[in-house]
Amino acid sequence: MTHQAETSTPDNSEFERLNFVERIVADDLGAGRVEQVHTRFPPEPNGFLHIGHAKAICVDFGIAESIGGVCNLRFDDTNPGKESVEYVEAIKDDIRWLGFDWGDRLFFASDWFEDLYGFGEELVQKGLAYVCDLSAEETREYRGTVTEVGKNSPYRERPPEENLGLLRRMRAGEFEDGACTLKAKIDMASPNMNMRDPVLYRILRTHHHRTGNDWCIYPMYDFTHGQCDALEQITHSLCSLEFENHRLLYDWFTTNLSVPMVPHQYEFARLKLTYTVVSKRKLVELVESGLRVKPYPCGGLAHTAIDSALLLREELGPVEAIDSIGVEVTDRTMDRIVFGVNGKHEAIDLKGMVDSESVQIFNAILDRSQSLEQFIGLLRAAEPAPVALV
Repeated sequence: MTHQAETSTPDNSEFERLNFVERIVADDLGAGRVEQVHTRFPPEPNGFLHIGHAKAICVDFGIAESIGGVCNLRFDDTNPGKESVEYVEAIKDDIRWLGFDWGDRLFFASDWFEDLYGFGEELVQKGLAYVCDLSAEETREYRGTVTEVGKNSPYRERPPEENLGLLRRMRAGEFEDGACTLKAKIDMASPNMNMRDPVLYRILRTHHHRTGNDWCIYPMYDFTHGQCDALEQITHSLCSLEFENHRLLYDWFTTNLSVPMVPHQYEFARLKLTYTVVSKRKLVELVESGLRVKPYPCGGLAHTAIDSALLLREELGPVEAIDSIGVEVTDRTMDRIVFGVNGKHEAIDLKGMVDSESVQIFNAILDRSQSLEQFIGLLRAAEPAPVALV
């Protein structure tokens, strides 16, 4: 796939053809709010990418490239127990297959661990964070529910000097795993549960694939995300709609911290496909279970629950089907059967061209399944089997 960069802002007719994210970017450039668009794709290296990630890659890299900007690849490696170099390399391969390259802009959240820790100390010194001794179960209880407000931790009013000493002792490894956490001091009655004193750091003695055993405390994703964007000078933080409720917290951090610049988060619709698992965690379970797609005779397209980018490369082939999905404000669900391309890279209707018996068996199993484990078990027992074992 060929990507061509345009450095000029679009005229009125071109502007009307842009999706809503492209319009925001073009407007920012035209108004002089930014000199160059700088985006990022920030995957967690804890699984293989699926088709939803492929869409996000096309948005993050594609928008920047089309308008003369740049896009970072940043791995959010803040949960070392579930991450590996294998996933890092697989994600790199998938991005290259989609036709994009990050050049010299490869980052890891772990590159910024010292800076992030400094931000933690800054919040403590400002009285905006505290060390809490509640257990994980107690923290969930104190947080409340969507219909009930939370309640303040009994450790919430510790003075900044005490909290700073405790945080430094956390970093020095003086406490056991789970003994305490660093929390932001925001509002336990907020209707947005992300604002109810979220955890910023937890104690976790786990070997990290890049930093080894240098750290025994690790920042949470929400605390890492916005600050890394700011440190990397990201102008447009593009993400899918499930992070919309996190934007208030994202802005709270960048407002209250001495960050070098203040990025803004914009959300676009997630890609959903019928009869398709769009979950990295569930894909890992499916891959590890030994289940594998049985290709159908319609140009290699497989009607399956397993749609990792690797399988798309092997069985769908052309990239244009992903790149042309579109960017929307609200979520939508696409029909899995009609998602495909032929050798000429033109969209075609695949209804009636697949192995209808296998599709019926597969869909019936999916409808009957109450859990991923049950789904895998029923697939294994199906006769004839709609998938193959590897």
